[in-house]
Amino acid sequence: MPPPAPESNADPLSALPPHVRTLAALGVQRRYRTHAVLINEGDRGDAIYVVLAGRLRAFVSDSRGREATLSHHGPGEYVGEMSLDGGPRSASVQAVEPTLCAVVTRETVLRHIAAEPEFAMELILRLIRRARLATESARSMALLDVYTRLKLLLEERAQPQADGTLVVGRLTHQTIASEIGCSREMVSRLLMDLKRGAYLVDERSTLTILKSLPARW
Repeated sequence: MPPPAPESNADPLSALPPHVRTLAALGVQRRYRTHAVLINEGDRGDAIYVVLAGRLRAFVSDSRGREATLSHHGPGEYVGEMSLDGGPRSASVQAVEPTLCAVVTRETVLRHIAAEPEFAMELILRLIRRARLATESARSMALLDVYTRLKLLLEERAQPQADGTLVVGRLTHQTIASEIGCSREMVSRLLMDLKRGAYLVDERSTLTILKSLPARW
């Protein structure tokens, strides 16, 4: 079993934006191991989770176990706010590495919103951004083919290297499939084709892009 998040002498709240720091200070800090599920889609929620260290993944799944990743969240971000209306959770949330969160109850969050107009405005803007991202995701799934979605994901995550290559780390074929809404087999087939064309190298969940990916495949 993976080890828990490492202890640190530094105050995990100190690096947070002020409007998030005051909220996180009202919660209880909890540590989660890699793959731990914090939120289950469909459950009734009574708290939000402010990430202090580590990383979370929000995703949806069906009865066949297929998953689609919606977003990732790092320090200073929070998840679970969609249930502030008392409704069921709209997605599941899982730790993708050892993660430390401040868990704040729904009642505390609602009092904080009433007392802190700056946080209330930030929450409104966050929900607007989420709605826009959902619209863009739906547009991508409906109008772009699988290869184009794969290309956009790789280019978005790629980090330039000194030798001119681009490296996309920590992405398994299943992770990519969940993010672009297709099967793992389709991802493996496309990546194999790109390897044969000398566009990239795929080793140990790390993709190295050797030259510009073709516009179409």
